[in-house]
This record gives sequence, C-alpha cells and structure tokens, in this order.
Amino acid sequence: MTVKRQILTPKSVPPPPPGRYSHVAIVEAPRLMFVSGQISVDANGKVVGEGDFKRQFTQVYQNLGAILGEYGAGFGDVVKFTTYLVNATDLLRFHELRARLYNRLYPKGDYPTNTLLVVDRLVLEGLLLEIEAVVALDGARR
Repeated sequence: MTVKRQILTPKSVPPPPPGRYSHVAIVEAPRLMFVSGQISVDANGKVVGEGDFKRQFTQVYQNLGAILGEYGAGFGDVVKFTTYLVNATDLLRFHELRARLYNRLYPKGDYPTNTLLVVDRLVLEGLLLEIEAVVALDGARR
C-alpha cells in the first residue's frame, strides 16, 4: 500500500530530541484507520511478559503489525503513534528498543509522529505500555 506522505521538521520549533519521531506528517489519503491502544496480550487476552518490558514491547508491536496486515497496511502507513508508559524508569529502555525496531521499519528515518505519556496505570494489572496508531489507507481495502 502506498500512501503519499510528507514528513517535516518545522523551522518554528527545535528538531525532535533523540527519540525517533517526527513533528509533522502531511498525508494525502482518502481514508484513515484509527487503531485502539494495543497492549501486551496473546490471542486469548492473557498478559504476555508481566514485568518484562522488552517482551511486552515486542508483543505490542507484533499485535500492531498483525492488525495493520489484516487491513492491507504496514508500519510505513502509520502517521501517528500515541504511546503510554506506566513507569518513567522505562523511558530509556523504550527509546533503545524503539531505535532498534525503527532502524528496520523506517530505514530512511521518516518516522511517524508520536506523543509519549507516562500514566499511573493501564487497564490490566502488570501492563507496562500501550500504543495506539493512526494509519493512512489508500482505499484499496475495507
């Protein structure tokens, strides 16, 4: 799926700090898909990797990838992520894991926009992160 998008860094604000995201994405797409926050659960709804940030990170992105694929999209079609972390102490680990993943997903450095929040807790006990996405679709699939 090819969606025309422009990733920009406005001159009116400083560039994003090292964190692999972009300030602005301009997208030409007839349809948008909004993916609810994905958490680290398996197909049966059981928490995967309780207390293990890396395992939960991996499961969340696997869940996101499965949803994107089911609707004919990929990570290159994501224009915005919203990331929720339960512990500020996981920020460095999150950035390290995301840097490794994004080097594969976005080799040209055209990262989606991202808002990252640290929250008190998520819906299920033991969850450490949740990520939602806005995806630009080309209208080829429903």
